[in-house]
Amino acid sequence: MIKHPHTVTFTLNGELKTFITRPDEKLLDLLRREGYKGTKYGCGQGTCGACTVLMDGRAIYSCLLFAMQAENRDVRTIESVGTHEKPSEFQQELIDGAAVQCGFCIPGMIMSAEALMQAEDTYPDDIVREYMDGNLCRCTGYEKIWGALRRVLDRKEGNGVQGSGASSRPKS
Repeated sequence: MIKHPHTVTFTLNGELKTFITRPDEKLLDLLRREGYKGTKYGCGQGTCGACTVLMDGRAIYSCLLFAMQAENRDVRTIESVGTHEKPSEFQQELIDGAAVQCGFCIPGMIMSAEALMQAEDTYPDDIVREYMDGNLCRCTGYEKIWGALRRVLDRKEGNGVQGSGASSRPKS
């Protein structure tokens, strides 16, 4: 039972929803409690990116935001990006490039990439690094993830070939 319950209403993955929450409950905790398990609890301090979701199109750390702050906002979780049967373009590149090991960081990486692709029309490495900064991967080593993302971004820019950033690494 939630002590001192409040309600919060926001659009979640395209559907207007109302949740019962506490004033001190983090958005991450509300999402996971409601079954959105793709958003991961990593550090609880906004430094690893495992809990990244989109709020009004911007990547945010859901472990730092109170659920009440989502009121009247548009929130997207990894569950809104592709499916097992039909993965998003970036998800497919991650699979094809064997860029996933444990997979714990991948939902946050994908959500940061979604924010990038929604906000920008061109993808120079410095801009891509800025969007992807703060997403930590402890087992893959970034190279394959970066390569998968670069292939998607190069196609979006119409280059069709791997861009100059293919061998660059994002900041860690």
